Amino acid sequence: MFLFGLAKGPSGIDPLLLLLMALIIDTVAGPSLSSRSLAIHPLNGFAALVRWCDRKLNRERRSATTRARRGGLVVLMLVVIGGAFGWAIAWAAREIPHGFLLELVAIILLIDQRAVHEHVRKVGAALANESLGAARDNLNAIGGIGASRLDSHAVVRTAIEIAARSFVYGVVAPVFWYALFGLPGLCVLRAAAVIDDVVGDPIERNRAFGFAAARFNEVLAIIPAPIAGLLLLIASLFVPTAQPKRAARAMLGGAGPYRSRAMGWPVGAMAGALGLALAGPRQGSVYHAATPWIDAGTARATPLDVRRALFLFTVACLINGACVAGIAVARLT
Repeated sequence: MFLFGLAKGPSGIDPLLLLLMALIIDTVAGPSLSSRSLAIHPLNGFAALVRWCDRKLNRERRSATTRARRGGLVVLMLVVIGGAFGWAIAWAAREIPHGFLLELVAIILLIDQRAVHEHVRKVGAALANESLGAARDNLNAIGGIGASRLDSHAVVRTAIEIAARSFVYGVVAPVFWYALFGLPGLCVLRAAAVIDDVVGDPIERNRAFGFAAARFNEVLAIIPAPIAGLLLLIASLFVPTAQPKRAARAMLGGAGPYRSRAMGWPVGAMAGALGLALAGPRQGSVYHAATPWIDAGTARATPLDVRRALFLFTVACLINGACVAGIAVARLT
């Protein structure tokens, strides 16, 4: 890690130990500490800043070139702000007595493994209770664009796909960038994700302004996404109903046709392990209007498949945490 030197302050603690503690605490309290549950959350405040920039700079009377340039400048400015914020907290955490607790809280607020698990679980539970409307509402709450027009099978597939993508952006990528660059790296990652969430949608209004945000967010996932796919593949070895060989084939073949080459790794691994066909054309979604299917499994996904996907997600999170623990122990010894 390039910033391990920060741990040499009077109150410094090895960053990997902080990361491991944060992952453990998140498994217990994650849902109640996520940006979807807390009104006062740093990511919500940052999202409000992004929306303000969008209103002021992304006006439709301007040309697409001008809006694209402004969008790029917004990404640069806000990412620098996010990195500086992370650096300030990391410095304070090592100079203030017991300041490591400040950084620990920041890490917990910026990772998202248990919260997304809980929201996807609610989608499956609603469908198990034959409440398609409630399932669609829960799916919309976690990013299922156009969910109001999806049937039950498409709702399940979309929820599982979101779980696979969230394993990258909420779990593996935060661990990867924190391990490399400490809290500044983690803050840059989450800042880029928030900007992409707000202005990265491929709708006409955001196509130019959000171009840089979407591309930069994907660049940050280029390395973590294959790692996430590999972790899901390894996790499938420990899930009785999973198909590891099929997961490997789908992962290696899914990155190409998927709308995001990076995200094709975890989505392909998830599809193959569960024997499902994920992605594919989806009515009412600007993302999936002409997306090819990933793997050749069944498209008639059920609430049982949500439980299987979350079991696989959980095992992959445990393996991810075990890797962090192993590296931390190796550093200490």
